[in-house]
Amino acid sequence: MHIVVLTGAGISRESGLKTFRDDDGLWEGYSIEEVCTPRAFAEHPQRVLDFYNFRRKEVAQVEPNAAHFALAELGTHYTTSVITQNIDDLHERAGSHRVLH
Repeated sequence: MHIVVLTGAGISRESGLKTFRDDDGLWEGYSIEEVCTPRAFAEHPQRVLDFYNFRRKEVAQVEPNAAHFALAELGTHYTTSVITQNIDDLHERAGSHRVLH
C-alpha cells in the first residue's frame, strides 16, 4: 500500500509558524506584490530579502509538531509520500523521507 498525504500551511501552524492568509498571517504586513514578484525584487531587493530572511529565521526556531511526527511514524509502517505546499522542512525534521515541496 502506498499512502499519499497532502499538507499545507495549517500543519505547521501548530508549530508556531504563521500562515500567509490567516487574519494574523504574513500577508497582513505585506502585499504579495511587495515581496513576492520579480518586479518587487528588481525595485526593492532589500525589502524582499528581509522578508524571506525573517521567514528563514522563524522556521529555524520552531520544531515539528505531533502531526509531523505522526506522518513520519506512518512512514515506518507503510510506503508514504508527503506532498506539501510548505517551504519549511518540518516534515523532514520529523523523520519523513519522501517529501515533495
